[in-house]
Amino acid sequence: MLNTCNKCKSVKYCNAACKKRHRHKHKKECERRIAELHDEKLFKQPPQDEDCPICFLRMPTLRTGSTYMSCCGKLICSGCFYANANIDLAKQLCAFCRTPASKLDDVIIKRMYKRAEGGEADAFFRLGHYHNQGLKGLRQDRAKALELWYRAVELGSAKAYFNIGIAYYTGNGVAMDEQKGEQYFELAAMRGNALARHNLGCTEEELGNVERATKHWMIAVGSGYSGSLERVRRLYLNEHVTKDDFTKALVAYQEYLNEVKSDQRDEAASADDKYKYY
Repeated sequence: MLNTCNKCKSVKYCNAACKKRHRHKHKKECERRIAELHDEKLFKQPPQDEDCPICFLRMPTLRTGSTYMSCCGKLICSGCFYANANIDLAKQLCAFCRTPASKLDDVIIKRMYKRAEGGEADAFFRLGHYHNQGLKGLRQDRAKALELWYRAVELGSAKAYFNIGIAYYTGNGVAMDEQKGEQYFELAAMRGNALARHNLGCTEEELGNVERATKHWMIAVGSGYSGSLERVRRLYLNEHVTKDDFTKALVAYQEYLNEVKSDQRDEAASADDKYKYY
C-alpha cells in the first residue's frame, strides 16, 4: 500500500522509509500545497444564513437584523418581530410558536438552558454572551462564557468562533494571543461571519497584502457588511483596485439589500435604530 504525505495529501511514497528519505526535498512543495489548500477553504463562498422562518426572506446578516426567541430557538427577522410586537402588544405571543412572551430574566435564562440541553448552538452562544457581559441576571464570568462558546463552536456557531477570536485578540478571559485570534476569525469567516471576514481583510491590508484584503472584503460585501464596501471604495480612490472591482462590490451589496428588504423591515428600521439591517 502506498504511503501518502499526511500533511498535503498530494504525494505518495512506496513506503514509510521512502517518505522519510524524501522529506527534506518535499518540505517546500508540501508547505506551498498546504497554503493553497488552506486558501481554497478560506476564500470559498461561505454559506448563507437561513431565511426568516416567517416571511421566508433572506435573514439580514448583521446582529441587529434578527431577534432570538428563547421559547422555540428560532431567529425572527426584525420586520416580523416588530410587526408581531405591534399586533400582539396585549398578548405578547411568540411570532413563530405562539408561546406567551416574557421579559423576566429568570424565565428567559431558564428557556435558554432548556434549548441548550437540546444541543442548540444559538442557545450556548447567547448564554455565553450573557455571562461575558453579566446580563440577564447572570454574574459576569468570562471563563464560563468561553466554556459555553466552545460548546457552541462544536455545534457549528460562526458567531461563537468570532467571539472566541475576540477573546484571544484582546486577552478577554484568556492570555492574549493575536495569532490564535486570527485563526478563530478564519474559522468564523469560513462559516459566514461577515465581521470576522472584514477583520481578516484589515489585517491583510496592514501587512501590505492588498489583493488578499480585497478578496476578504468582497466576500464580506456580498454578506451585507457596509464597512467592507467602504474599504473597497477607499482602495478604488487610491487606485489599488480597478473601477470594475468597485462596481462588482456595489452590485453585490445592492443585491444583498434587495434580498433582505421588505416593507415590514423598513418600518421597523424607521421606528427604532436597533432594527436596522444595513
